[in-house]
Amino acid sequence: MTESLSDSPLAAQLKDEQDRRRKLSGLALERPTETRILTVSNQKGGVGKTTSTVNLAAALADQGFNVLVIDIDPQGNASTALGIPHSADTDSIYDVLIDDLSLADVVAECPDLDRLSVVPATIHLAGAEIELVSLVAREQRLQRALEEYFRHRESQGQERLDYVFIDCPPSLGLLTVNAFVAAQEVLIPIQCEYYALEGLSQLLNNIHMIQKHLNPVLRVSTILLTMYDGRTNLASQVVSEVKEHFADEVLSSKIPRSVRIAEAPSYQQSVISYDRSSTGALAYLEAAAEIVERSK
Repeated sequence: MTESLSDSPLAAQLKDEQDRRRKLSGLALERPTETRILTVSNQKGGVGKTTSTVNLAAALADQGFNVLVIDIDPQGNASTALGIPHSADTDSIYDVLIDDLSLADVVAECPDLDRLSVVPATIHLAGAEIELVSLVAREQRLQRALEEYFRHRESQGQERLDYVFIDCPPSLGLLTVNAFVAAQEVLIPIQCEYYALEGLSQLLNNIHMIQKHLNPVLRVSTILLTMYDGRTNLASQVVSEVKEHFADEVLSSKIPRSVRIAEAPSYQQSVISYDRSSTGALAYLEAAAEIVERSK
Protein backbone atom coordinates (compact mmCIF):
# COMPACT_ATOMS: atom_id res chain seq x y z
CA MET A 1 0.00 0.00 0.00
CA THR A 2 1.29 3.46 -0.85
CA GLU A 3 2.49 5.44 2.15
CA SER A 4 0.49 8.62 2.71
CA LEU A 5 2.33 11.94 2.93
CA SER A 6 1.30 12.42 6.57
CA ASP A 7 2.87 9.07 7.48
CA SER A 8 6.13 9.64 5.64
CA PRO A 9 9.52 9.92 7.40
CA LEU A 10 9.78 13.54 6.21
CA ALA A 11 6.44 14.43 7.80
CA ALA A 12 7.52 12.75 11.03
CA GLN A 13 10.79 14.69 11.01
CA LEU A 14 9.01 18.01 10.40
CA LYS A 15 6.58 17.34 13.25
CA ASP A 16 9.46 16.40 15.55
CA GLU A 17 11.30 19.63 14.72
CA GLN A 18 8.14 21.70 15.25
CA ASP A 19 7.69 20.11 18.69
CA ARG A 20 11.33 20.74 19.57
CA ARG A 21 11.14 24.40 18.49
CA ARG A 22 7.96 24.87 20.50
CA LYS A 23 9.60 23.38 23.57
CA LEU A 24 12.68 25.54 23.08
CA SER A 25 10.65 28.74 22.74
CA GLY A 26 8.90 27.97 26.00
CA LEU A 27 12.10 27.81 28.04
CA ALA A 28 13.01 30.67 30.38
CA LEU A 29 16.81 30.61 30.37
CA GLU A 30 18.45 32.40 33.29
CA ARG A 31 21.84 34.11 33.39
CA PRO A 32 24.48 32.26 35.41
CA THR A 33 25.32 33.79 38.79
CA GLU A 34 28.90 34.32 37.60
CA THR A 35 30.79 34.07 34.33
CA ARG A 36 31.15 30.48 33.15
CA ILE A 37 34.41 29.79 31.33
CA LEU A 38 34.43 26.68 29.16
CA THR A 39 37.43 25.29 27.32
CA VAL A 40 36.43 23.28 24.25
CA SER A 41 39.05 20.62 23.75
CA ASN A 42 39.79 17.32 22.06
CA GLN A 43 43.23 16.50 20.71
CA LYS A 44 41.63 14.49 17.92
CA GLY A 45 41.05 16.60 14.84
CA GLY A 46 37.82 16.64 12.88
CA VAL A 47 35.45 16.10 15.80
CA GLY A 48 33.55 19.38 15.42
CA LYS A 49 35.49 21.26 18.11
CA THR A 50 35.64 24.67 16.45
CA THR A 51 32.24 24.23 14.85
CA SER A 52 30.72 23.55 18.26
CA THR A 53 32.57 26.45 19.91
CA VAL A 54 31.30 28.90 17.30
CA ASN A 55 27.72 27.66 17.15
CA LEU A 56 27.17 27.20 20.88
CA ALA A 57 28.51 30.72 21.46
CA ALA A 58 26.28 32.09 18.70
CA ALA A 59 23.26 30.21 20.05
CA LEU A 60 23.77 31.69 23.51
CA ALA A 61 24.28 35.21 22.15
CA ASP A 62 21.12 34.72 20.08
CA GLN A 63 19.28 34.00 23.33
CA GLY A 64 20.46 37.26 24.89
CA PHE A 65 23.54 36.13 26.81
CA ASN A 66 26.83 38.07 26.74
CA VAL A 67 29.38 35.72 25.18
CA LEU A 68 33.10 35.89 24.43
CA VAL A 69 34.94 33.44 22.16
CA ILE A 70 38.72 33.21 22.57
CA ASP A 71 40.40 31.60 19.58
CA ILE A 72 43.74 30.08 20.59
CA ASP A 73 44.01 27.70 17.66
CA PRO A 74 46.73 28.91 15.25
CA GLN A 75 44.49 27.93 12.32
CA GLY A 76 42.10 30.72 13.34
CA ASN A 77 39.03 28.85 12.13
CA ALA A 78 36.77 30.18 14.88
CA SER A 79 37.76 33.73 13.92
CA THR A 80 36.97 33.00 10.28
CA ALA A 81 33.62 31.38 11.06
CA LEU A 82 32.50 34.43 13.05
CA GLY A 83 33.56 36.95 10.42
CA ILE A 84 36.48 38.39 12.41
CA PRO A 85 39.58 39.63 10.49
CA HIS A 86 42.70 37.78 11.58
CA SER A 87 45.45 38.57 9.10
CA ALA A 88 49.06 38.49 10.28
CA ASP A 89 49.06 42.21 11.18
CA THR A 90 45.91 41.98 13.35
CA ASP A 91 46.33 42.34 17.11
CA SER A 92 45.33 38.96 18.49
CA ILE A 93 45.51 36.50 21.37
CA TYR A 94 49.18 36.01 20.43
CA ASP A 95 49.94 39.59 21.48
CA VAL A 96 48.06 39.03 24.73
CA LEU A 97 49.91 35.83 25.64
CA ILE A 98 53.40 36.84 24.48
CA ASP A 99 53.52 40.64 24.73
CA ASP A 100 51.05 41.28 27.59
CA LEU A 101 48.67 43.30 25.44
CA SER A 102 45.30 43.77 27.13
CA LEU A 103 42.41 41.59 25.97
CA ALA A 104 40.35 44.76 25.73
CA ASP A 105 42.65 45.95 22.93
CA VAL A 106 42.12 42.86 20.77
CA VAL A 107 38.43 41.99 21.33
CA ALA A 108 36.34 42.34 18.16
CA GLU A 109 32.57 42.37 17.85
CA CYS A 110 30.89 39.67 15.77
CA PRO A 111 29.12 41.40 12.86
CA ASP A 112 26.08 39.10 12.99
CA LEU A 113 25.25 38.94 16.70
CA ASP A 114 25.16 41.93 19.05
CA ARG A 115 26.19 40.14 22.23
CA LEU A 116 29.00 38.03 20.79
CA SER A 117 32.64 39.18 20.99
CA VAL A 118 35.74 37.40 19.71
CA VAL A 119 39.44 37.43 20.52
CA PRO A 120 40.98 36.39 17.18
CA ALA A 121 43.95 34.13 16.49
CA THR A 122 46.61 34.82 13.86
CA ILE A 123 49.28 32.68 12.25
CA HIS A 124 51.80 34.07 14.75
CA LEU A 125 50.21 31.78 17.31
CA ALA A 126 51.90 28.82 15.60
CA GLY A 127 55.18 29.80 17.26
CA ALA A 128 53.67 30.69 20.62
CA GLU A 129 54.19 27.21 22.10
CA ILE A 130 57.96 27.72 21.86
CA GLU A 131 57.90 31.35 22.96
CA LEU A 132 55.77 30.61 26.01
CA VAL A 133 58.35 28.17 27.40
CA SER A 134 60.71 30.94 28.55
CA LEU A 135 58.04 33.30 29.94
CA VAL A 136 57.22 33.84 33.61
CA ALA A 137 53.99 32.14 34.77
CA ARG A 138 53.63 30.66 31.30
CA GLU A 139 50.62 28.49 32.23
CA GLN A 140 48.63 31.36 33.81
CA ARG A 141 48.96 34.03 31.14
CA LEU A 142 45.50 33.60 29.66
CA GLN A 143 43.90 33.35 33.11
CA ARG A 144 45.48 36.62 34.23
CA ALA A 145 44.55 38.37 30.98
CA LEU A 146 40.92 37.27 31.42
CA GLU A 147 40.77 38.43 35.03
CA GLU A 148 42.16 41.80 33.98
CA TYR A 149 39.59 42.01 31.17
CA PHE A 150 36.73 41.29 33.57
CA ARG A 151 37.93 44.15 35.81
CA HIS A 152 38.21 46.41 32.75
CA ARG A 153 34.63 45.70 31.69
CA GLU A 154 33.38 46.42 35.18
CA SER A 155 35.31 49.70 35.35
CA GLN A 156 33.80 50.73 32.01
CA GLY A 157 30.28 49.99 33.22
CA GLN A 158 29.85 47.11 30.76
CA GLU A 159 27.62 44.16 31.52
CA ARG A 160 29.27 41.07 32.95
CA LEU A 161 30.04 38.29 30.49
CA ASP A 162 27.84 35.25 30.94
CA TYR A 163 29.90 32.73 28.97
CA VAL A 164 33.46 32.50 27.71
CA PHE A 165 34.35 29.75 25.22
CA ILE A 166 38.01 29.00 24.55
CA ASP A 167 38.67 27.13 21.29
CA CYS A 168 41.84 25.05 21.66
CA PRO A 169 44.19 23.61 19.05
CA PRO A 170 43.92 19.83 18.53
CA SER A 171 46.93 19.19 20.76
CA LEU A 172 47.86 19.17 24.45
CA GLY A 173 50.61 21.83 24.44
CA LEU A 174 51.04 25.06 26.37
CA LEU A 175 48.24 26.85 24.55
CA THR A 176 45.77 24.20 25.68
CA VAL A 177 47.27 24.22 29.18
CA ASN A 178 46.63 27.98 29.33
CA ALA A 179 43.02 27.34 28.36
CA PHE A 180 42.61 24.67 31.05
CA VAL A 181 44.09 26.93 33.72
CA ALA A 182 41.82 29.83 32.72
CA ALA A 183 38.60 27.77 32.71
CA GLN A 184 36.35 26.12 35.26
CA GLU A 185 34.80 23.68 32.81
CA VAL A 186 35.90 21.51 29.91
CA LEU A 187 33.51 20.75 27.05
CA ILE A 188 34.59 17.75 24.98
CA PRO A 189 33.02 17.20 21.55
CA ILE A 190 32.98 13.53 20.55
CA GLN A 191 32.07 12.46 17.04
CA CYS A 192 29.66 9.56 16.59
CA GLU A 193 32.10 7.51 14.56
CA TYR A 194 34.42 4.55 14.96
CA TYR A 195 37.31 5.23 17.39
CA ALA A 196 35.25 8.02 18.98
CA LEU A 197 36.80 7.49 22.41
CA GLU A 198 40.30 6.77 21.15
CA GLY A 199 42.83 9.09 22.76
CA LEU A 200 40.29 10.45 25.22
CA SER A 201 42.06 8.85 28.17
CA GLN A 202 45.16 10.96 27.46
CA LEU A 203 43.04 14.13 27.44
CA LEU A 204 41.42 13.14 30.75
CA ASN A 205 44.85 12.38 32.25
CA ASN A 206 46.05 15.83 31.25
CA ILE A 207 42.97 17.43 32.77
CA HIS A 208 43.64 15.49 35.98
CA MET A 209 47.22 16.80 36.04
CA ILE A 210 45.96 20.37 35.59
CA GLN A 211 43.49 19.82 38.45
CA LYS A 212 46.23 18.51 40.68
CA HIS A 213 48.90 21.13 40.03
CA LEU A 214 47.40 24.27 38.49
CA ASN A 215 43.59 24.52 38.62
CA PRO A 216 41.76 22.43 41.25
CA VAL A 217 38.30 23.71 40.20
CA LEU A 218 38.59 22.46 36.61
CA ARG A 219 36.18 19.69 35.68
CA VAL A 220 34.76 17.99 32.62
CA SER A 221 31.22 19.36 32.73
CA THR A 222 29.94 18.66 29.23
CA ILE A 223 30.25 16.00 26.55
CA LEU A 224 28.68 16.93 23.21
CA LEU A 225 27.99 14.26 20.61
CA THR A 226 28.61 15.53 17.07
CA MET A 227 28.20 14.24 13.50
CA TYR A 228 25.30 12.07 14.59
CA ASP A 229 23.43 10.05 11.99
CA GLY A 230 20.44 8.30 13.55
CA ARG A 231 20.08 6.00 10.56
CA THR A 232 23.23 4.04 11.42
CA ASN A 233 23.76 1.38 14.06
CA LEU A 234 27.27 2.71 14.64
CA ALA A 235 25.98 6.09 15.83
CA SER A 236 23.67 4.38 18.33
CA GLN A 237 26.54 2.22 19.57
CA VAL A 238 28.78 5.26 20.08
CA VAL A 239 26.01 7.10 21.96
CA SER A 240 25.57 4.09 24.27
CA GLU A 241 29.29 3.79 24.86
CA VAL A 242 29.74 7.48 25.64
CA LYS A 243 26.75 7.44 28.02
CA GLU A 244 28.21 4.41 29.75
CA HIS A 245 31.44 6.31 30.49
CA PHE A 246 30.00 9.84 30.97
CA ALA A 247 26.42 9.40 32.17
CA ASP A 248 26.28 12.75 33.97
CA GLU A 249 28.26 14.82 31.50
CA VAL A 250 26.81 13.89 28.10
CA LEU A 251 24.13 16.21 26.72
CA SER A 252 20.91 14.65 25.49
CA SER A 253 21.08 17.04 22.50
CA LYS A 254 23.09 15.57 19.63
CA ILE A 255 24.52 17.51 16.69
CA PRO A 256 23.57 15.87 13.39
CA ARG A 257 25.56 15.71 10.21
CA SER A 258 24.29 18.79 8.41
CA VAL A 259 24.95 20.50 5.10
CA ARG A 260 24.02 23.86 6.63
CA ILE A 261 26.52 23.46 9.48
CA ALA A 262 29.22 22.60 6.95
CA GLU A 263 28.35 25.50 4.64
CA ALA A 264 28.10 28.28 7.21
CA PRO A 265 31.87 28.88 7.80
CA SER A 266 32.45 29.51 4.09
CA TYR A 267 30.10 32.50 4.47
CA GLN A 268 31.94 33.58 7.65
CA GLN A 269 28.85 32.90 9.72
CA SER A 270 27.64 30.58 12.42
CA VAL A 271 24.83 28.26 11.42
CA ILE A 272 22.57 30.32 13.70
CA SER A 273 23.09 33.39 11.50
CA TYR A 274 23.38 31.47 8.23
CA ASP A 275 20.18 29.43 8.49
CA ARG A 276 18.41 29.64 11.83
CA SER A 277 15.58 27.42 10.56
CA SER A 278 17.89 24.50 9.76
CA THR A 279 18.08 21.25 11.69
CA GLY A 280 21.70 21.98 12.57
CA ALA A 281 20.86 25.38 14.06
CA LEU A 282 18.03 23.81 16.07
CA ALA A 283 20.41 21.20 17.48
CA TYR A 284 22.92 23.82 18.62
CA LEU A 285 20.17 26.00 20.12
CA GLU A 286 18.97 22.95 22.08
CA ALA A 287 22.49 22.06 23.21
CA ALA A 288 23.13 25.65 24.32
CA ALA A 289 19.87 25.68 26.29
CA GLU A 290 20.85 22.42 27.95
CA ILE A 291 24.21 23.88 28.97
CA VAL A 292 22.41 26.88 30.50
CA GLU A 293 19.95 24.71 32.42
CA ARG A 294 22.59 22.45 33.88
CA SER A 295 23.87 23.59 37.23
CA LYS A 296 27.42 24.90 37.13
